[in-house]
Amino acid sequence: MTNEHRGRWMAGIILEWNWVGKEGMGRGWLQRSRMDYFTTTTTTEKKTKQIARFLQDFTQEDSKGRKTLKYAPQLTDIAHREQVLLEVDVDDVAAFNEDLASSILENTPRYQSLFSEAVFDLLPQFKEREVLAKDSLDVYIEHRLLMERRLRQPGEIRDQRNRYPAELMRRFEVSFKEPSSAQPLSIRDIKADHIGKLIYVKGIVTRCTEVKPLMRVATYTCDQCGAETYQPISSPNFTPLSMCPSDDCRINQSGGRLYLQTRGSKFVKFQEFKIQEHSDQVPVGNIPRSISIFCRGEVTRLASPGDHVAVTGVFLPVVMGGFRQMTSGLLSDTFVEAHRVVKMNKTEDEELEAAELTEEEVRAVTQGDFYERLAHSIAPEIYGHSDVKRALLLQLVGGQDTSPQGMKIRGNLNICLMGDPGVAKSQLLAYMDRLAPRSQYTTGRGSSGVGLTAAVMKDPLTDEMTLEGGALVLADRGLCCIDEFDKMMDQDRTAIHEVMEQQTISIAKAGIMTTLNARTSILAAANPAYGRYNPKKSIEANIQLPAALLSRFDLLWLIQDKPDRENDLRLAKHIAYVHQHMTNPPMAFEPLDMKLIRRYVALCHRKEPYVPEALDEFIIAAYVDMRKEARNNKDMSFTSARTLLAVLRLSTALARLRLGDAVEKEDIVEAMRLMEASKSSVIADTQDRLTGRIQSVTDRVYNVIREMSSGGATKTMKLADVMERCATKGFTPTQVEDCIAHYENINVFQVNQQRTRLTLVNA
Repeated sequence: MTNEHRGRWMAGIILEWNWVGKEGMGRGWLQRSRMDYFTTTTTTEKKTKQIARFLQDFTQEDSKGRKTLKYAPQLTDIAHREQVLLEVDVDDVAAFNEDLASSILENTPRYQSLFSEAVFDLLPQFKEREVLAKDSLDVYIEHRLLMERRLRQPGEIRDQRNRYPAELMRRFEVSFKEPSSAQPLSIRDIKADHIGKLIYVKGIVTRCTEVKPLMRVATYTCDQCGAETYQPISSPNFTPLSMCPSDDCRINQSGGRLYLQTRGSKFVKFQEFKIQEHSDQVPVGNIPRSISIFCRGEVTRLASPGDHVAVTGVFLPVVMGGFRQMTSGLLSDTFVEAHRVVKMNKTEDEELEAAELTEEEVRAVTQGDFYERLAHSIAPEIYGHSDVKRALLLQLVGGQDTSPQGMKIRGNLNICLMGDPGVAKSQLLAYMDRLAPRSQYTTGRGSSGVGLTAAVMKDPLTDEMTLEGGALVLADRGLCCIDEFDKMMDQDRTAIHEVMEQQTISIAKAGIMTTLNARTSILAAANPAYGRYNPKKSIEANIQLPAALLSRFDLLWLIQDKPDRENDLRLAKHIAYVHQHMTNPPMAFEPLDMKLIRRYVALCHRKEPYVPEALDEFIIAAYVDMRKEARNNKDMSFTSARTLLAVLRLSTALARLRLGDAVEKEDIVEAMRLMEASKSSVIADTQDRLTGRIQSVTDRVYNVIREMSSGGATKTMKLADVMERCATKGFTPTQVEDCIAHYENINVFQVNQQRTRLTLVNA
C-alpha cells in the first residue's frame, strides 16, 4: 500500500517521496532529496552566472548617446576599496531580464545573497592592483589564509568560502533601487503579503538612534586546541558559543572553552529610526502609524528627526533569539531592512504633483484676477475675511530663504489671528491644515514645550537616550497650526521663539546636544484674555503674549465681531445656505478645487524670484514712512526691522504666486497694503474708540490725500501716485475711487478730463 506525503526542505524546496515499507523508505527519500539538491544547486549556479553577465555586460547611454558599461567600473572601484556600496537599479535588471527583475521584487533577500556571491566571484577579474590601505580585519584574514595554504595537502582544492563565512570575506554591500514605476506605499497599507518583498514607503522621521557597531560574524579561539570558530549572526540577539566544536577537543574530550576575538570579528554600522505616515495619509479619527527602519553599513546617517524620507527596503519580521524566542508567542514585530534612504528636499515630493499640472490647467488657474480667485477659494464656506484669506494664501506659497555670508534669513511667513470668539479663527486653521501638503495641528492647552520641540526617549533596543521630534520638527518644510495660542504656559511658549526666527530647535538634554531643523510656518489663533477685545489696552495686554513673541509674527490680524445690520444679514444668509446645502453659496466665479490649489502652490515653490536693485529706494522710503507714522500715531503694534523683512517676504510670495522671476513694484505695494490692513485692524478701531469718533473709509482715504498735499508746494498731484500711496495704506482701488468721486461732487477735489491729475481746491 503506497501513501503520498509532502514535506518542506530547509532551503524552501518542496520534496515528494513514497513510503515503500521499512527498507525502501530511506533509499527513496535519500535518492529524491539528492536529486532535488543537485537541481537546486544547478538553478542557483544558473542564476549566479546570469547575474554575473548582467554586471559585466550591462551598458547605458551617456548624454552624447555613447554606450558605456555601468556596473563594471563600479566593480573595479569595489575591488580597489574605493567604493563600498553597489546599488543595483531594478529598472536595469528589467531591461536585461524581466523574469530576474520580478524575482528580485518577490524574494529580495535571496537575490541580494546571489548578487553578493556573483560580485565576490567577479572581483578578482577587476582587481588591477593591490590594496595599500588595509585594516586589522584584512591582515587577520590574510594571515589565516596563508596558514591554511601551508597546511593544505598537495593537490587539495578547497574553496575558502566553505571554511570562512561569506559575511566575513565580503568587504562590500549590495542594495537594490526601486523601479521607476513603483508607487510609494502608505505605512498602514503594508501587510503580511509584503514580507520578504521590496517595498517603497514614504514618511517623516520621528526618532533616530545613534550609529552603533553591529556584530555580523563572531570569531572565537579555543584555549585548549587553538582552533578558531566562526558564528554568523543574523538576528539582533544571539547566544555566544562557549564549548569548542573542533574535532581535536571532541575526540580528546578536553572541553576547551571559547573566547571571543574582537579584532577578528566582523562589525557593521547599525542605526534604527522610526518613520510616521504623513498627516494627509491618516484617516479622520485614526492615530498615525509608524514603522521601524533598520539601516546597516552605508545606509546609516542619512536621516534625522523631522526629515521627510523615502525608504526602499525589505519588509521582514524580527527574529527573536534565546529566551525571548520562547516567550514571544505567535506575534512578531516587523521592520524594514533599508536598501536606500533618500531625504526629500524642499519641494521634491511637491514637484511630483506639480509635474502633472498641464498647460491648460495653469492657464485656467491664472486667467483673469487669479489672485482674488485663489484667495476666495480658500475656505469658501467661511463668509468674508478677504484680506485674511489673501494672507493665508501667501503663507502657503511662502517666501524664499536667503543666506548672505552664512547668516540665514527665513522666508516662511508667521501669522497670528486674534479676535473675539466665533469669528471662524479655528475653522480657518483647520482648513489650512487640510490644504497644506505638510502640516501639524495642535492646541496651546494640549501642547507642552517638549511636545512642540523634541522629547528625550529611552530606546528599547539599545537602552540609550534618543530624540523624538515634536510638532514643530514634524512640520519641517510645512505648516504648523496652533490653536488657543494664548492658553499655553509661559515656559512652553518660550520654546517657539527660536523656531519663529532661526527656524531651528537647539537641544541640550540628557547629554544630547544638537540642533534640529524646524523650517515651518506658524499659523496661530488666540482669543482675548477677558472674552472680548478691549481697545483701551495694548495687544500684549489683550492676548497676554510678550512683545518679543508678537514681533516675530509677520502679520497680526484682529478679527472682531462688530454689530452691523447689513453685514449681519449677509452673514446669516450665508450660514443658513451652507447649513442647508452643505456647500458654499453661489459666487461670481467657481472656487478652485483643493487638490488643484495644492498642485499650483507646488508649482509656485519651484520659482525663486529676486528683488531688483531698482526697487531699493522705493522699499526704503516706504519703510521710513511706516516708522514715522508709527511714532506719530503711538502705534500699538510693532514696526521694526522685522516689518521690512515681512514686506520682502510677502512681495516674494506674490511674485511666486504669479510665477514671476523677479519682484515687481505692484508686489511690494500689495505687500504693504496687507501689512497696513493688518495694522489698521488693530490701530483704527483702537483710536476710534479712544477718541469717541468712528471714521469711515472715505474719511481715512481723504486724510491720506491731504497728507500728500501738505508736504509739497503744489496742491496738484498725479492720480497714479495717489492710488499707489493709498494702496500702501491698506486701501483698495475701489475705496480710493469712491472717495475721489465723493469729494469731487462737493467740489473739494478736481480731476482733469484724462483722469491723470488730482487737485485739492480747498486745501
